Amino acid sequence: MRPQSASFDNCCNTAVRRAARQLGQLYDDVIESSGLRSTQGTLMAVVSNAGAATASELAEWLVMDLSALGHTLKPLIRDGFLRSTPDPRDRRARRITLTAKGTKKLEQIHADWLIAQRALLATFGEPEAFALVKALDRISDPAFADKFRSTVQKLREQPQRKSG
Repeated sequence: MRPQSASFDNCCNTAVRRAARQLGQLYDDVIESSGLRSTQGTLMAVVSNAGAATASELAEWLVMDLSALGHTLKPLIRDGFLRSTPDPRDRRARRITLTAKGTKKLEQIHADWLIAQRALLATFGEPEAFALVKALDRISDPAFADKFRSTVQKLREQPQRKSG
């Protein structure tokens, strides 16, 4: 049974966070044999697609703060799946790349991820899943965040109505 809260019923943020935790746990269960979590697999896939990226670039793409990203990066670097090297153009920045060991691990994770993905599509429905991805991609776009913040500012500037 789900507890109800009169003031936060139908909260989009709460629903998305609950769903993200549930889905993350389900995907983690499927890729458990890799010894990594789905968040780590996602990070490795993003690094693989980027070729070489700074932590700031990765954080922006993943919509993560740098400290959370660092927490996820450290064990992957320590275990030899990712490499951090000075950026040749800016020695203050570091470039993150996938190692050969990381490529092999990513292939293992990808095989299990495909099973999780197929299970989600079969359970939730393909049209619903693709519509969900499209909606979440829209929300995670920086333009959405800008528009949201602008709307919040406008709403705060409006006179508040008294209830009751």
